[in-house]
Amino acid sequence: MILACGPMATISHPAFRILLERFGGCDEYFTEMINAGTLLTGGQFENYYINPAPVPEKIVWQLTGHDAEHMKEAARVLAGLPGLGIDINMGCSAPDIYKYGAGIAWMLKDRAETLAMVRAVRSVVPADKRLSVKLRLGDDNFTDAGFFDFCDMLVGEGVELLTLHPRTKKEKLVRSPRYEYCQKLAERFKGRLPVYLNGNVKDSASYENALSRCPDIAGVMISRAAVQKPWIFRELDGKRFLRQKDSVVPEPVEGPPDDPISIDMEELCLSYIDLIEKYQPPEFWKTRLQRFFTYFVQNFKFSHYAQTQFINAAAQSNEALRTAIKDFFEKCPEERNINI
Repeated sequence: MILACGPMATISHPAFRILLERFGGCDEYFTEMINAGTLLTGGQFENYYINPAPVPEKIVWQLTGHDAEHMKEAARVLAGLPGLGIDINMGCSAPDIYKYGAGIAWMLKDRAETLAMVRAVRSVVPADKRLSVKLRLGDDNFTDAGFFDFCDMLVGEGVELLTLHPRTKKEKLVRSPRYEYCQKLAERFKGRLPVYLNGNVKDSASYENALSRCPDIAGVMISRAAVQKPWIFRELDGKRFLRQKDSVVPEPVEGPPDDPISIDMEELCLSYIDLIEKYQPPEFWKTRLQRFFTYFVQNFKFSHYAQTQFINAAAQSNEALRTAIKDFFEKCPEERNINI
């Protein structure tokens, strides 16, 4: 079973991947959305978006945009970088993305326009790189026939992997994902191409539930749960092992891979700030750190207190955040170490 880390804005960058690799990592890392137009015009921050560190061979570049020609030319650029391939975002339903004509808007446009875009992108992706699509079920009035016909079109145009987040455009995370559509999609293309499931996998129990309901899927994509628990892929696959703290290469520490690990949470928090400073521009530090700690503090019993302290401090400076982290663990020493 392939384990993939999903694309997350402000999260899916080298600093986060390095953190995950400390705990064994996963099989594939989807990047945060890369805007086709901005990439082509040479935006000042694009080099940060296309940095494949620390494991270029595991990278999947996720591409977004509203214009077919821009999508094609940006795909050409990304195809020249290291990595497994390119993923077209057809699943993001954030209003600013959808109204821009990107993300899930490609599922709702005239079919001929979407087909032409996919065909254009496919034409510049070389045979040794994979073309994939991450998508949803469609709008709230979607039909089974319309959804599966759309997927047939994608596959007919050369898409080689489908990742389904089985919710509609307006359905939020509080609604249970419709896993049956992941299984139906996997059955439909069995022997032709893999299908990944995305949605609500957050621990071993939910992982096993997803696999029991979708026995024919080839992979599971995890996003937010990996931010809260960077060790989740190790939790789901006991064969993965801990990396040395400062290592980004795959040498294990001494001892069998299934030995319990004690995590120094203060050290982890402080080291993540160091990684952000190394791999992200100063203009991004606040948003990247605030987004990460919003999820990560859910590990703590006093999570609300930690979140308030960390988020407010991150808005001031990285040094203020470091001080807030040290103060938190001084006041709550029982939160310092956890075992996995």
